This record gives sequence, structure tokens and C-alpha cells, in this order.
Amino acid sequence: MNSAETLQSIQELNLSYLALAQRLLRDDRAAGMFRLGLSERVADLLAGLTLAQIVKLAACNQLLCFFRINDHQMLSVLATPAKHIDVARTHAAVLLAGQPAEQFA
Repeated sequence: MNSAETLQSIQELNLSYLALAQRLLRDDRAAGMFRLGLSERVADLLAGLTLAQIVKLAACNQLLCFFRINDHQMLSVLATPAKHIDVARTHAAVLLAGQPAEQFA
């Protein structure tokens, strides 16, 4: 994959992420904030973006989403196969609930 294709992939991912973020926040704000790991201020900003603003923001050359699980031990636990899928989902939710929401001033 060359750099132009990489940039296009990043921009497509950004657009998808922003659209998903808006949908999650509009459908159920509290759940969307939890799932995305967003502060209230960032959630307000994302939910209020116009389509033109989303397209402009998505066009940057950096990923707008981030990998929330940056702790090796937590990622290892979540990646281990669980005997029951419901337990695995609950375990993931409990672990992620302990993660702070991102605070952007």
C-alpha cells in the first residue's frame, strides 16, 4: 500500500468514525459517551458538527479515533478466549468503565 492509499484509508476511517460517533451520541448520549470514551464537552462538539465540518475534519492525515485499551495486561485479559460470550462482554464493559473519558480543552 502506498502513502496515497494509506492517506485515503485514514480519511475514510475518520469519516466512518465521525458518522458512527454522531449516531451513537444521538441514539443514546450516555451510552455513546461511554462507548467512545468521550467527555461531555467533546460529545457536545461531535454531536453538533455539520456534514461539511465532518467532511473537513475527516480529511486530515491523522487518525481521529484512538485505541482505548493501551494497557498490556487489560488487552491480554480481553483477548483471552472466554467460555461464555456474555461474560466476556460484561468483563470488557467493566474494564473500560474504569478508563477515564478523554478531556480536551
